[in-house]
Amino acid sequence: MTRRSLIVGTGAYLPAKVVTNDDLARQMDTTDEWIQQRTGIRQRHVAAEGELTSHLAAKASEKALAQAGLKAADVDLIVLATTTPDETFPATATRVQAMLGITRGAAFDVQAVCAGFVYALAVADNFIKAGQAETALVIGAETFTRILDWNDRGTAVLFGDGAGAVVLKAAYGDRGVLSTHLHSDGRGHDALYVDGGPSSTGKVGVVKMQGKEVFRHAVSKLAQVIQEALDANGMKSEQIDWLVPHQANRRIIDGMADKFGLSKEKVVVTVDRHANTSAASVPLALDEAVGDGRIRPGQVVVLEAIGGGLAWGAALVRM
Repeated sequence: MTRRSLIVGTGAYLPAKVVTNDDLARQMDTTDEWIQQRTGIRQRHVAAEGELTSHLAAKASEKALAQAGLKAADVDLIVLATTTPDETFPATATRVQAMLGITRGAAFDVQAVCAGFVYALAVADNFIKAGQAETALVIGAETFTRILDWNDRGTAVLFGDGAGAVVLKAAYGDRGVLSTHLHSDGRGHDALYVDGGPSSTGKVGVVKMQGKEVFRHAVSKLAQVIQEALDANGMKSEQIDWLVPHQANRRIIDGMADKFGLSKEKVVVTVDRHANTSAASVPLALDEAVGDGRIRPGQVVVLEAIGGGLAWGAALVRM
């Protein structure tokens, strides 16, 4: 039988502080109506002072392990997707590893911005399929609000902080991660990037984005990679039970649903409450739908995301 990575637990953590569109309107030239009309976002969570990416990641991981009924000691691999690490080095995953009390296996970060969780899932899945890991913790965690220019309403209103995690366990049968599909095209760099870094300026920098260009790429690239995932598994769009998309923009999400003939009832949407949490957005949305009972064992779920790089990908999962 085929060795697969079965999702046996999900978890999420959102910082306590909530910033609404009206809150932002008091500090910049924007309105709740302007933001909602263009993005679907109503509010976002913002990490407290001293609350680091590793803290968010550890809390989401603890919940995922609890739901899976596993101990931290059972984990032999941690792959953490983040664009906002605690430090330049070491990997934030190693800090999470220490926080959880794990002293074996490997822990490292993956950087693919908003596509990061799908990339991290693919890496962990391949470790498990190759027999190099039995139980993996895959995390998407961001304190993205710390790399925003709060004078730029075109980007500052879009993002939030949070973390989501899943526990993968080696299993045999027809359930689990069926396939993952990753792509990137560095020619799209200028569409979405941060203007800084240790090697270039020695400073962190802030997000720069060409919104129309990102939207154009997102609609075409995501449709292509979802179809690629379906084709790889001999499936039709009618067999998708749930679409769990990257939560960047409600118009992009609706566009993907329309493209594949999915009713809105089959699409998990959290962008209105979470905003774009980059690598955390997909696992946050997945955890919400698993937690409230919408997503059930045996159902077919598509995860997809696109981010800076440009990097994009999709995973087809039978829960």
